[in-house]
Amino acid sequence: MNTLIFRTIAPLIVSIMLVFSLYICLRGHNEPGGGFIGGLIAAASIQVLGLALGVPDTRKAMRFDPLVVAGGGVLLAAMSGLLSAFTGSPFMTSIWAYLNFGETTVPLSTPMFFDLGVYLVVFGALTAVGLALASDRDEEDL
Repeated sequence: MNTLIFRTIAPLIVSIMLVFSLYICLRGHNEPGGGFIGGLIAAASIQVLGLALGVPDTRKAMRFDPLVVAGGGVLLAAMSGLLSAFTGSPFMTSIWAYLNFGETTVPLSTPMFFDLGVYLVVFGALTAVGLALASDRDEEDL
């Protein structure tokens, strides 16, 4: 898998997969899909990059620890559920806010932030596992 063609085209594949994963995550808020599936696609994209560049270069390209991303996702998902406590509603009750930008209204909700938290948890955890498994394989190749 360490060919010049694969190493050259891998960043393009990864960028397309990451954009698609965000689309699936945001689309899944009201339709099938969501944070879990989007996170799986994003983690798979990083694995493609790991296959093409190797684990050390992939970690440098990411610029952040995947476990920190997973922890941030857990925090975001928990905070989206706790916001309902401020309204006197049960835990994880949906709260909607509508922002008006001229003639456009953008709805924001706590389920959307929960989906984003799940996306980050799945992405961070599976990326960390995949890179750890690949780094063990790289050490055996040496």
